[in-house]
Amino acid sequence: MKALLILLLVLGGVWLWRSSQASSSDSKPAAPPAGPPPEPLDMVRCSQCGMHVPGNEAIAGKQGMYCSVDHLRLSES
Repeated sequence: MKALLILLLVLGGVWLWRSSQASSSDSKPAAPPAGPPPEPLDMVRCSQCGMHVPGNEAIAGKQGMYCSVDHLRLSES
């Protein structure tokens, strides 16, 4: 009976030691960002409603830039 108790204590100690080793190896430092951040986009103001939209998504009209085709039609028709 005494040998069984000693065996259980040794196995419990080994289990605790291994679990502490595994948890310390899981805490890796965070990886740095993959690359440089993207360049900021130029924002333009819609001539109809005043909302700012990215310049590459804006619709150019005769009287300015617009956020949608509907606002282009409303202003320039």
